[in-house]
Amino acid sequence: MATSNTEALSNGDSQTRLDVAIVGGGVIGVMTALGLLRRGFKVTIYERAATWPDVGAAFAFTGIARECMELLDPRVLESLARVAQRSPHDKVRYWDGFHPETKEAAKQAESSLLFEILEKYMAYWACLRGHFLLDMAAQLPDDVVKFEKRLVDYEDNEASEKVVLHFADGSTANSDLVIACDGIHSSARKIFLGVDHPAANARYSQKVMYRAMVPMPSAINALGTEKAHVQIAHLGPDAHVVSFPVNNAQVYNVFLFLHDPEEWHHGHTMTVSSSRNEVVEALQDWGPHIKEIIDQFPETLSKYAIFDLADNPLPSYASGRVCLAGDAAHASSPFHGAGACMGVEDALVLAELLERVDAGPAATKRRNLKIALQTYSSVRIERSQWLVKSSREMGDIYEWRYPESGDDGEKCKAEFESRSKIIWDFDVNGMVTDAKKNYDHRVEV
Repeated sequence: MATSNTEALSNGDSQTRLDVAIVGGGVIGVMTALGLLRRGFKVTIYERAATWPDVGAAFAFTGIARECMELLDPRVLESLARVAQRSPHDKVRYWDGFHPETKEAAKQAESSLLFEILEKYMAYWACLRGHFLLDMAAQLPDDVVKFEKRLVDYEDNEASEKVVLHFADGSTANSDLVIACDGIHSSARKIFLGVDHPAANARYSQKVMYRAMVPMPSAINALGTEKAHVQIAHLGPDAHVVSFPVNNAQVYNVFLFLHDPEEWHHGHTMTVSSSRNEVVEALQDWGPHIKEIIDQFPETLSKYAIFDLADNPLPSYASGRVCLAGDAAHASSPFHGAGACMGVEDALVLAELLERVDAGPAATKRRNLKIALQTYSSVRIERSQWLVKSSREMGDIYEWRYPESGDDGEKCKAEFESRSKIIWDFDVNGMVTDAKKNYDHRVEV
């Protein structure tokens, strides 16, 4: 870790700069902290875990998200560059995993290729969450992070100069504003909305995921040499498979997603034990190439439930001097591969608007702070909630459950392209400019 929080405020008076509390020390929380520190704010992250979580799950960031990182704080993009892997291929192919009756038929593009998509538009850089988080965290000042601080309540009273945060260990903290980035099962969201509000809890999306590593020779034998050496997806009824080589093509990484018509009976526990037999039974009618891959799964597997906020989107991301960002505001399923990217956009808008507040007159700073958070919400809510809804629908499109496309490859491709264009064909500078104009207009009223 580099410096102290006080030293980070050297470009302004620490007594007059906004004091920001960030609830949650995940990727978006740390990223937001770096962006605010760069702009001279005093920042404290309150993380419920005892140390940085060792999260091995993978995710990816689009070119748009990287543009936001550069504007937020170039160190964020530098961290990503150090840990990310970029696709060496210019397209991703989507194959029929269900109909081919032989492995030979499954390898023939003319009969089993449903569609292909150019990779350059989304331009993903993929990484492990834990690697990215640790690289960013190493750049935080020494006094920024407070571990073992689980938020249980906060008070945002009009008569009080500060928001008061209450933690499970009995301690409290004061800040000028709170940015909650505490994830899918956000504690702050429950306080923000009230525990009985329909959007207080993310809900089961009726999708589960299994992951396994398969020996590369087995993948080649099942899929053929060409398919086994690139990222591909296999689509079919009520399931889809995303797979690609890792570790310099020494092993083959397989993600299997299944539609689950039942309810999730494990509360907010998102990972439970399962078995290869459960997967085999679910895909018993699929093509022989997919069943051969599944036969290489270990006997014992973990099953991951996918939760999101598609059923009950939040009415607002801000109230008073408190706002939600990232998954706390708009938890998404992974089927667009852009849920985390929405959190990066959130962080940039917040940093730019709070800088606007801090540059204004001290006498109206508390009033303007609330205006800035409401502006953030109004700017971000439509795009981020569209992503949550569309991502849920993409899961159904891949699994031939979406009525408008069914198992028609061309219709699936059209849905993918029209939706993905909304993600990548986006004016980041325009978003920031609109947010500032919106804020300035509200302040003048």
